[in-house]
Amino acid sequence: MPSEPLFDLDSIDLSARQLDKAAIARLLPHRGDIAMLDAIIWHDDAFDRGVAVHHVREDAWWCSGHIPGMPIMPGVLMVEAGAQLASVLYYMRCARDWFAGFTHIDRTRFSGKVVPGDDLLILCQAVKFHERRFITDIQGIVNGEIVFDGNITGMAFPKMGSARLSAINRSGASADSCVQPVRSIE
Repeated sequence: MPSEPLFDLDSIDLSARQLDKAAIARLLPHRGDIAMLDAIIWHDDAFDRGVAVHHVREDAWWCSGHIPGMPIMPGVLMVEAGAQLASVLYYMRCARDWFAGFTHIDRTRFSGKVVPGDDLLILCQAVKFHERRFITDIQGIVNGEIVFDGNITGMAFPKMGSARLSAINRSGASADSCVQPVRSIE
């Protein structure tokens, strides 16, 4: 288990908001209780790394059933939040109206609990990137402590439905282009 965050957070203003929940909803098709990201705090210019936040609500749908009397956020929801951040970075990098789906979890470990009232910071860092497949490392942090980390893979498929990437215009990129078609971060 890494004892350090995926990347240095000291130079990132964790109170900043680059995308709010409404802007995220223009990118991701997730709605209702499964829309896990409350804001994108930061991303780098290449969309290789990003930080998002999920405010763990006292009335979250899982609180009454996932350990009654002592609610603990299910790990699968933490991983889903990481997958959603990876998808946001994919959509911001590639100007395509495709659906980016979560296909693989690897080396995922949980080392702390996340409870109602916590702000779960989600970190995502690209490992490999191609316009149809991307691999990322993800990590969750609460109060400066790493609570989970893992590696996930996503695949992109044509036609993503009602959520449209056309709401984002990055430097005139066409709807059929991918800003860095093949990239590997070592």
